[in-house]
Amino acid sequence: MEVHEAVRSRRAVRRFSDRPVPREALERVVSSAAWTPSASNLQPWRAYVVTGRPLAELKRRAGARLASGEPWDEPEYQQYPPALKSPYRERRSVFGEQRYGALGIPREDIEARQRAASANWQCFGAPAALFCYLDRDMGPAQWADVGMYVQTVMLLLRAEGLHSCPQMAWAKYHTTVSEVLTPPGDLMLFCGMSIGFEDATEIVTRTDRAPLDETVTFVDGH
Repeated sequence: MEVHEAVRSRRAVRRFSDRPVPREALERVVSSAAWTPSASNLQPWRAYVVTGRPLAELKRRAGARLASGEPWDEPEYQQYPPALKSPYRERRSVFGEQRYGALGIPREDIEARQRAASANWQCFGAPAALFCYLDRDMGPAQWADVGMYVQTVMLLLRAEGLHSCPQMAWAKYHTTVSEVLTPPGDLMLFCGMSIGFEDATEIVTRTDRAPLDETVTFVDGH
């Protein structure tokens, strides 16, 4: 797949088929993603690729926590600033409207929104997942490196004909993920990622992007 097509066709898929993902495809993706750039070649990411019984057990445990009403884990990092300023606040609001509007869920139906969000912890039905960690001692530059790694994985998945959905939602259940994956204690969960073949019945929605002049400035002397 041509790189521009991979970038433009990548989106957060939230309904996957149960068609198995070939192990060979996953190995090709993570092998190539190892070439993601990082400052001084630290390679600060640590990925766990999960399928089969371990993933089923993780989904079961997360589902049980959700059903019991158990609160989320104490956050290990701040996902958003406490008070989003403009234009980021408006962009987030529009995303919510587009996401839940496509599902026919009005803004005031909080319960329905929560039910839709709960599918995160079942990986939206995906048969494979990746969980990305980094060392707790790392700083902002290494977090940026990990972000590049995650993006590289998602684009390589498109080259394999696969889709994905990056999910910081899994960080809310980081202790449950740790129970199944048993990572070293010095690692912090950044995000999960659902991986699989798209369910053809999914309602396809693409959230809008800001006009180019809001995010890019060309300085060319003309």
